[in-house]
Amino acid sequence: MTGLRARFELDGLRALVVGGAGHIGRELAAGLADLGAIVAVADVSGAEAVASAIGGGSRAYAVDLEDEVATSALVGAVVADLGGLDCVIHAAALVGTSDLDGWSVPLAEQSVATWRRAIEVNLTSSFVVCQAAAPHLAASGRGSIVLVGSIYGILGSDPSLYEGTAIGRPAAYFASKGGVHQLMRLLSTELAPEVRVNAVCPGGVARGQDPLFVERYEAKTPLARMATEADILGPVAFLVSDLASYVTGQELVVDGGLSVR
Repeated sequence: MTGLRARFELDGLRALVVGGAGHIGRELAAGLADLGAIVAVADVSGAEAVASAIGGGSRAYAVDLEDEVATSALVGAVVADLGGLDCVIHAAALVGTSDLDGWSVPLAEQSVATWRRAIEVNLTSSFVVCQAAAPHLAASGRGSIVLVGSIYGILGSDPSLYEGTAIGRPAAYFASKGGVHQLMRLLSTELAPEVRVNAVCPGGVARGQDPLFVERYEAKTPLARMATEADILGPVAFLVSDLASYVTGQELVVDGGLSVR
């Protein structure tokens, strides 16, 4: 008997999902709770609704990830409430919209102020949370961190996908996600052997993008579709479970095969 099922269960796992009210984050929070984890949902807004919906002893925390002091204090509050911490999933990201100044515009028009905001939310808050959580994760005996990166932290931009659409290619997103991946590599060595650290790198997630972009994207993707938020849950659940007890320092790319072409 291998005990494989038992190694995948997350009963009692105390998990902090940063960005837990976002598109991907709320899917991860609900999925981990369904597998038995006790989930702390943290976000700038919406965390209460997510925690209430998933139940199972989940708790909600409002935090502005552009505020270093508040971000660091978040970990202490979660540890005090849950009696410890076993894993951190950082799924928060400033992805921006056309309404965000200097974001979905050509490179020459992109804003340094918006660049700084993206770096703070996507990269700096990852560092602050992991730094604060590290001793608690080490003490848990099953500590792990999963940072949600992106294929755009690995690949360059493909202008042919975007031609004729209003979808931007903000440099801050590419740079911050690349930084997330490198932070993961550093932490995987700095926090070993007590804490495992990995990254999940999603491809494009379908959210009603311009049909022309979607058609081109799917044509370049071997699995012939964009991702859904649910596609990210399985890889994250694997990485925080005992099935991945010998996995650290890895980028698990979840892009339907786009990056192999």
